[in-house]
Amino acid sequence: MKVPSPLIPSKSHIAIHSSSTVLPKFLHAPHHKAPSPPTPTQLNDLLNTASQTRNIRHVTQIHAQITTNGCISIPSLLNRLLSLYAKCGHVDQSVALFSQASDGSKNVVTWTSLITQQSHANKPFKALALFNQMRRTGIYPNHFTFSAVLPACAETMVLSHGEQIHCLVIKHGFGCDIFVGSALVDMYAKCSRMDAAQKMFDEMPERNLVTWNSMVVGLLQNKFFDRAVLVFREVLKRDAVAPDEVTFSSALSACGNNGGSEFGRQVHGLVVKRNLMISSYVKNSLLDMYCKCGSLDDALRQFRTSGVRDVVTWNVMMMGFVHNDKFEEACHYLSFMRSEDVIPDEVSFSTALHATASISALSQGTSIHNQILKSGFVSSTCIGSALIMMYAKCGSLADATRAFEEIKGRTVVCWSAMITAFQQHGCADQAIKMFEDMLAEGTKPDYITLVSLLSACSHAGRIDKGYLYFNSMSKIYGINPGHEHYACMVDLLGRAGRLDEAKKLTESMPIKADSTVWGALLGACSNHRNLELGREAADRLFELQPDNPGNYVLLSNMYSREGRSKEADEVRRLMSVNGLKKEPGCSWVDIKNTTFVFTSHDRSHTMTCEIYEMLGQLEELVKKKGYVPQVQFAVNSIGEYKERNLWHHSERLALAFALLTLPNGAPVRIKKNLRTCGDCHTVMKFASDIYKREIVVRDVNRFHRFTEGQCTCGDYW
Repeated sequence: MKVPSPLIPSKSHIAIHSSSTVLPKFLHAPHHKAPSPPTPTQLNDLLNTASQTRNIRHVTQIHAQITTNGCISIPSLLNRLLSLYAKCGHVDQSVALFSQASDGSKNVVTWTSLITQQSHANKPFKALALFNQMRRTGIYPNHFTFSAVLPACAETMVLSHGEQIHCLVIKHGFGCDIFVGSALVDMYAKCSRMDAAQKMFDEMPERNLVTWNSMVVGLLQNKFFDRAVLVFREVLKRDAVAPDEVTFSSALSACGNNGGSEFGRQVHGLVVKRNLMISSYVKNSLLDMYCKCGSLDDALRQFRTSGVRDVVTWNVMMMGFVHNDKFEEACHYLSFMRSEDVIPDEVSFSTALHATASISALSQGTSIHNQILKSGFVSSTCIGSALIMMYAKCGSLADATRAFEEIKGRTVVCWSAMITAFQQHGCADQAIKMFEDMLAEGTKPDYITLVSLLSACSHAGRIDKGYLYFNSMSKIYGINPGHEHYACMVDLLGRAGRLDEAKKLTESMPIKADSTVWGALLGACSNHRNLELGREAADRLFELQPDNPGNYVLLSNMYSREGRSKEADEVRRLMSVNGLKKEPGCSWVDIKNTTFVFTSHDRSHTMTCEIYEMLGQLEELVKKKGYVPQVQFAVNSIGEYKERNLWHHSERLALAFALLTLPNGAPVRIKKNLRTCGDCHTVMKFASDIYKREIVVRDVNRFHRFTEGQCTCGDYW
């Protein structure tokens, strides 16, 4: 017979049948004799037994025994029963039982138990409401109550909640309690108030391991990685405190994020010495540390010798490959994971999609999408946003839009991904409309959303719109503009030729301009041939990014275009003295799951003759359409070789090969590691009209989609 689980079980549900649980004799009395009623002690023993099995059927039947014998008003039994329902995962039944219990049966333990349950069930506002309700009944909180309600304050991330509870802590005399103090440190840290957390930590007369862990983890979460390492060093000096897996995992994460591989290796030695390598938590943190420090060989050694590898271990290794730009390896490890019967989760698929997006491997991304559909993760917003990003970066805006439309319960990450997709493809109007639609649905933008939105305005020349959104950041959305936002505004003004305004904005920023801001200004100076201001921006960049050859190349090219070859050679010489080399330009195209890479003047391909013959035909056709070569983009050539040099650019070689090998009418998708030149941009427009094809070129900055002789950028790029 199926046994229901009512909140207050009826008398017909009294009998308990369990082959695995030894029950008191009164529950097994023969049916022809009236069983003696159980005592509260016996019922308490029965609850103790049920707490080990955590079987909800047993709990409801014990509940029936307690109710029918009139013991539900005994606080100790009520408290145990509330706790048991929560341990069995039935928090709602626990709340309902609490609501029906008389006020006389509820004590501070009862209230604290329910507050704890709501906090653990990620219902912080309900926990706070219960805390206030308890106070209204005249029951005073104790140190356990405060330790239970403070995590709820941290979960809401509303600082005023925590500050009010802190005042009550002091008022009730628990300011020196070690458990309450640790909870306060944790609360302030999670509310991003590390100054208050540090003050609380320093004022505590006594600290235990939980206190130290709260401080280390708080510093880690707030990105104070060096300070987290310093606090960890202090823990090691304390004989009375033995660091555990949380301490070591946090320290390893801090080392990984600040690039401290040397100290990370020392922490590794301590982990081995203290026999903590048996903890998967520590092993995965160690793996992550080596990956983030760029020590992939050490990470792979740990991975291969780690014994049993769970899905988190595989995910960390895949993310390590992505972090170190080993995108193909990340995709391979998704296959290796499945071959070892480890089932990928949302993080696995999201990481693999990120890897395929980074190398624009559309066929591989589509294959992963098929696996996602079979695995049942299609409704995940995390994977949905990764799919949008993958399709967009692979040049298929239509598929990215379709992925967005299929997402239910869209988060700000999903909206931001779609806005970014439109921005990257030069569709500013759609990006702005998407932003307005997001606001209409009640979703608040975040830092990334506004970076993408401002970038869309920049690439479309929407100066008024850009200023409108920029000025609304702090006033309406409570987001202080960061370097990326200022870089977008400098780029916006610079593209429009308003270089003086761009410079003034750079100099008036409330935060010090970084390389992204000065880089935007240098790019604008290059486009508008303002050599004087460009030199100033380049000098700043040489200080901020001494190892970036791109800044030297850009300045050298500016001098060359102005005919100042002596200064251009001097910049190149300075670049050589600093041990820097220009990154060679290359373009690649995928044909039947194979990637073909071309460099400028490339003659290594087996179809070289056919490729150059196709280029010759293309040159004749575009000239008939009115093409005039823009020789200023052939900066390293002289005389008659300038035009010929343009026709041997890598993206044109890739285009010629794609026209030879792809079916008629199939879209051409070309990727380039540098910014495409203006003359190649013009040729691509003509080619899209001549061959009646969609041509998508993804360069280092954005996508250019050419159809019928036009580009989505509107020649404003």
